[in-house]
Amino acid sequence: MAQRSLFLGRDGGGDEVRTPTAALTTHGVIVGMTGSGKTGLGVVLLEEVLRSGTPVLVLDPKGDMGNLLLTFPELAPEEFTPWVGPVEASRSGQSPAEVGAALSARWREGLAGWGLGAEDVRALRERVEFGIYTPGSRAGTPLNVLGSLGAPAGADPEALLEEIQGLVSGLLGLIGIDADPLTSREHILLTNVIERAWRKGEDLDLPRLIQQVQSPPLRKLGVFELDAFYPAPDRLGLAMRLNGLVANPAFAAWLEGEPLDPQRLLWTPDGKPRAAVVYLAHLSAEERQFVVALLLGRVASWMQTLPGSADLRALVYMDEVYGFCPPTAMPPAKRPLLTLLKQARAFGVGVVLATQNPVDLDYKAMSNAGTWFVGRLQTERDQARVADALAQEGSSPGELRAQLASLEKRSFLLRDPSASAPRTFATRWALSYLAGPLTRAQLGSLAAAPAPAAPAPAAPAPVEDATAVAPRIAEGVRVAYLDPAAPWADAVGARADATRLEPALAVRAQLVFDETQADLDHDEEWECVCFPLGEAFDPAALHVVDHDPRDLLDAPPPGASYALPAAKLHTKGYFKDLEKRLRDWLVRNRALALLRNPELKLYSRPGEDAAAFRARCAARADDEADREAATRRARIEKKLRAAQRAVDKAERALSRAEEASESAASDAFVGGLESVLGAFLGGRASASSRARRALRGARGVSRARAQAGRSQDRVERARDTLLDKREAIEALEDELYAETAAIDARWDQKAAAIEPFEVGLERADVDVSDVVLLWIPR
Repeated sequence: MAQRSLFLGRDGGGDEVRTPTAALTTHGVIVGMTGSGKTGLGVVLLEEVLRSGTPVLVLDPKGDMGNLLLTFPELAPEEFTPWVGPVEASRSGQSPAEVGAALSARWREGLAGWGLGAEDVRALRERVEFGIYTPGSRAGTPLNVLGSLGAPAGADPEALLEEIQGLVSGLLGLIGIDADPLTSREHILLTNVIERAWRKGEDLDLPRLIQQVQSPPLRKLGVFELDAFYPAPDRLGLAMRLNGLVANPAFAAWLEGEPLDPQRLLWTPDGKPRAAVVYLAHLSAEERQFVVALLLGRVASWMQTLPGSADLRALVYMDEVYGFCPPTAMPPAKRPLLTLLKQARAFGVGVVLATQNPVDLDYKAMSNAGTWFVGRLQTERDQARVADALAQEGSSPGELRAQLASLEKRSFLLRDPSASAPRTFATRWALSYLAGPLTRAQLGSLAAAPAPAAPAPAAPAPVEDATAVAPRIAEGVRVAYLDPAAPWADAVGARADATRLEPALAVRAQLVFDETQADLDHDEEWECVCFPLGEAFDPAALHVVDHDPRDLLDAPPPGASYALPAAKLHTKGYFKDLEKRLRDWLVRNRALALLRNPELKLYSRPGEDAAAFRARCAARADDEADREAATRRARIEKKLRAAQRAVDKAERALSRAEEASESAASDAFVGGLESVLGAFLGGRASASSRARRALRGARGVSRARAQAGRSQDRVERARDTLLDKREAIEALEDELYAETAAIDARWDQKAAAIEPFEVGLERADVDVSDVVLLWIPR
């Protein structure tokens, strides 16, 4: 069987650059700063994998990889036009149809330059089924994340435990608990409950898990009795927090849609490969961690059921891996990701990670990646770090740094384990239209029709817990009613036609961020709604919204009934305790994110963006560099003035020597002429007399010529001296230039030494100024 290869682009000589599909079983990393063409390369790589008949599972935290679905079989203008935004059309001064026609022509021309065309796009669409999945949302095809925690079939015990630990870490993260698997009671209890069920082949769902948290089918945890290790009242508190997920209408979409089944996501029932893009841009950081941990854990368990393979069977691609596999922390998604990187090769499952900076990845992840695609990097330090990591036989870090520094946009350095040395190439034109990050509103037309799935468990029948009389509220607490038209009403599940009212708290707090070192004294107003209300303040029930007086009505809707609250709203102690707990929560969790430059002792201001702060640092560094350079310049210019005086003196000495030399040469010539004339024009003098005169003349000429020779020597020495003095000036000028350049470079480094800086709160900085009991129609 011929080895399959992926057509990625061309090198500087115009030769095609290909890499075998089997190389991706050793996993890969794509590194490149914003604007390097990293997303385009990722799309091209995925297109090539799909063209080879291999399915892909794409985790998309930013929303860029949905472009993989924008493959237009005819490359016709009307296929591009729906994806032209009004802003883009307005900016170009053309109608959307005109922009669509221009894009159609551009894509046809771009593909033709690479020997591709509409027939290749059609072939890809016919060979692969595309789908985009949106956990926690109905914008695309929903994923049933919380409704079914089915036991994975055939996974070995180690893989099963790792999947459970990732699931539990993510689930606890959703309710605001940062849990250590070794020390957290919550983590240990949930892990044991789920492991017991899955080892017995029993499926779970979230309601059943909540039930088993309250009444675990366990007598002991470790050597301690269950109630000693985790008393029943505390377990009830955990169950209440988990129940907040089920009770929150915003989580309804987490309980429906496609099951988390890798086999089903990667292949159709008739064996056709799929491109499954899991869109995560709409989720919070904790929700993303949960989904990624759960999905990758399920992939790790699923692959254990596969036979071994030397070629690529499936590819898992994750865009913008920052925060999911950091070098110094263990977020929920990191453990299953490292498991895949260490074990997936044996099963023919490849993993490719994309990131802007190599320091975003744990070294264990980097060491397990055999194929590297490196684009333009932000700093020379990043280039040096990557060059050191990629150096191998036939290439030195210095050579690699030079190659990396010369990369242009959409050009990459490829380290392929099958090649003898790294090589650079330009990425080929993508078959897919690269429209940029997709919004939730755009996803509906791309969503795959979900295959029939097992129905979500039925919700428990409602309990009659409402009364027509409003419960008593503590004296001094204002009572209001939510206007269902408030902009944030959907966040708490309010309905305009509902008459059943449930209690919530609308809270306003004044925060003071002060930091002497940063000369900062910043006031901020912070608002939230706490819902649903438990017996005590629960961060999981906190919704940060900006409410104003227009959202709060003074009268209830006609025919209102009031849900009986679990919270002791009739006591002032409840509200005092809430204020205290909320203040403590804000101190722990709320901070003002700034930037600082410790080299320059500068801090950004609230509202000042990174570009403005960098400009301010650069201006300060320029001033300091100018000040230091002025001092150095003054010292060297003093030497230059002295050297110039020496040059002037040498020039005068040379002038005098040249004048003396010219005079001596003239005297020698005149004396010689007089001697000759005297000897031959001596009149009546005797021959012997004339001979004596000639001899005396010759001696005079000889002396004059000797004198002229000595004068010429003095001229040469004066010229040498002048040359030395001038060279001394040039050396001082070179010294001034070198020192000025070094000063500029040093201060440029100081200007670039920018790092994140957070200003936290102290209890005295938080004033819970307003608490309103708010009835919500639901």
